[in-house]
Amino acid sequence: MCGHKRLDFLLLNKKVNMTTLLRVIFSFTCILFSFGFAQAAPIGSADTIFFGGPIVTVNAKNEEVQALAIQGGKIVAVGALADVKKSWQASGTKFIDLKGQTLMPGFVEPHIHIIGTAMSEVLGLNLSNFTLPYDTLDTLVAKMRAHLKTVPQGGWLFGFGVDPSRTSPFMAELTADILDKVSTTVPIFIINQSGHIGYVNHKALEQAGVTENTPSPGGGGVYVKDAKGKLTGVLIEPPTYAPFMAKMPKPSATDLANAVKKTTQNIAAAGVTTSAEITLGFQFGLENETKLLQELSANEGLPIRIRAYLYGPAIPAGYTSLKPNQGDDRLRFIGVKFISDGSTQGLTAALNEPYLYPKDTKNRGDLDYKSEELYQQIKIYFDQGWQLAVHANGDRAIEQTLANYDKLLAGNPHPEARRLRIEHFTINTPAQVKKAVQLGVIPGFTIGHVNYWGEAFHNHLVGPERANRIDPSAAFKKEGARFAFHSDSPVSNVGPLNYIAEGAGRLWQKPPRKVLGADQRVAVDDAIRAVTINAAYEMMSDDKIGSLEVGKLADLVILDKNPRKTPVEQISNIKVRETWIDGKRQVW
Repeated sequence: MCGHKRLDFLLLNKKVNMTTLLRVIFSFTCILFSFGFAQAAPIGSADTIFFGGPIVTVNAKNEEVQALAIQGGKIVAVGALADVKKSWQASGTKFIDLKGQTLMPGFVEPHIHIIGTAMSEVLGLNLSNFTLPYDTLDTLVAKMRAHLKTVPQGGWLFGFGVDPSRTSPFMAELTADILDKVSTTVPIFIINQSGHIGYVNHKALEQAGVTENTPSPGGGGVYVKDAKGKLTGVLIEPPTYAPFMAKMPKPSATDLANAVKKTTQNIAAAGVTTSAEITLGFQFGLENETKLLQELSANEGLPIRIRAYLYGPAIPAGYTSLKPNQGDDRLRFIGVKFISDGSTQGLTAALNEPYLYPKDTKNRGDLDYKSEELYQQIKIYFDQGWQLAVHANGDRAIEQTLANYDKLLAGNPHPEARRLRIEHFTINTPAQVKKAVQLGVIPGFTIGHVNYWGEAFHNHLVGPERANRIDPSAAFKKEGARFAFHSDSPVSNVGPLNYIAEGAGRLWQKPPRKVLGADQRVAVDDAIRAVTINAAYEMMSDDKIGSLEVGKLADLVILDKNPRKTPVEQISNIKVRETWIDGKRQVW
């Protein structure tokens, strides 16, 4: 007879003596203790509990805790190991001993061109060089000649990553004549590291039908000519790329999908769990690229979450296929992106005062749109409820963007709710920082500018005063405002640990290494927030990701060292050991 039935029987039997009853109750109590039922029942059954290393929460207090529990892809507990075990340990709970390694929120990348990176680094010739020594025109020609052997009959040689500001001699630039040394029969199209300048040979000009009589396309686009009116093969701004991209053979759907998979795997390997696609529609049209991401996401082909921004010029008139915030936690369409000027290191960003190179130049770059023209375009999408992101590198472009944002937000008592973005915010003024904070604008800094181009900015392109203020992290921190770091990949490599080191140290790469704008350095904790919770806030996702807190999605990264306890100059050397999304370790 079972214990509880025996007890019921005795309670109903009025003739049982008290001694016998007490013995039964005592025996029953012992049984309960032997099975552990006398202890308080756990709140729930965790799938996984992490312990054994620092767990950096990035919560409001920047706390580190001993343990973290996951259930059903969400964080259900953070705190002392004993407390977490007491409340969430069950027979099926898996314990993961970090063995001294560090657990952090998965990194958040708010500005990547995912499809552009797939084209540049997987399907095309990757000419990017972020190491020393710099390339020369001869080494670039040699790389292209070697790659030419892989170009199929009727194909184009497409490449990305040439950078005159990181070429020896300084500012040595490709032209159609130089590219003709690679081939006069195969069309060649190379995009500058900034993404804002292109280079083509004469065969590409011929196939694209671009001649000396072809008008520049607007939107900042210029087909550059020499003093005699002849095309040099240099293209300024993406609108000039269109006739060449129209003639280039497109990758198959399978090849493109595989390239995007590979790219997102590389992004995840850097510890990133959520990334923007910041110019959806730029490469192959909005409908095609939307379909590509939706199909990959639906078939578990993406190891990361994506927040997509539609590329404004690619949106057809009257477009209604996507609505603001459409999608799910894996793939969501949240914003619209416009470009207001060019590249600072490419000498095309719109500045208030001229560049310093070449000597005595009057060039101060150009705005891509007249102010009212830009306003009318962004207002359409602002009124529809989309988040706006406007690329503005130079202080003149920043000024234009802030003025237009001010008009959009006129009378709005809570401008921060719209979280309007300015991408890069590179060359800036103190007044622009204050205005951005007033409008609730979230700046995103390509913090690699400091590392890879800091010396060129300081010594050659804009001079110390302007260069020291690029990516003004400390200025925003002083105002009590948020800022985020990003790669702008393929403009610079994906690597949030690099951004932390660059934001906290601000050392430029070229020897002799120096600090660029010491007063714009921030604490490591602030730099960590710029690649986690602040970046999540910038993409309207801080309620779900960006910190390790109860109720948030279990997106995690395991590092071999704690960046909070590592010398700034060594943070870039920290290794990403594992990346977790929805409480599952990503394996590819």
